[in-house]
Amino acid sequence: MHELGVVFHCIKQINEIAAENKVVKINSVTIELGEVSTVIPYYFEDCWNWAVKKETVLKDAKIVIETIRAVTHCEDCGENYPTVAHGKTCPHCGSANTYLLTGNEIVIKQIEAV
Repeated sequence: MHELGVVFHCIKQINEIAAENKVVKINSVTIELGEVSTVIPYYFEDCWNWAVKKETVLKDAKIVIETIRAVTHCEDCGENYPTVAHGKTCPHCGSANTYLLTGNEIVIKQIEAV
């Protein structure tokens, strides 16, 4: 389960942001997880809830998880399509000359502080 490592990395970044802005308490954090990022939202949330109990600024902060849809671009026909439904093969022209546009990200979208 690599979600715990991702959670620790996010907490470290959020603590740095809080220190830079002299924030003493964070109520909630919104994270965007890419649909094909390999991070499982349920595990991420479970790890988050465990980890923030040991924090100070983030103690008991709520986590909100939003999904970034995976979209792939076909270089042969120029079309974009939903990655999860079609994988690397373009449903428009059948080409495998494609690349992922979105859906692999992990983004700290919003921090709600007191």
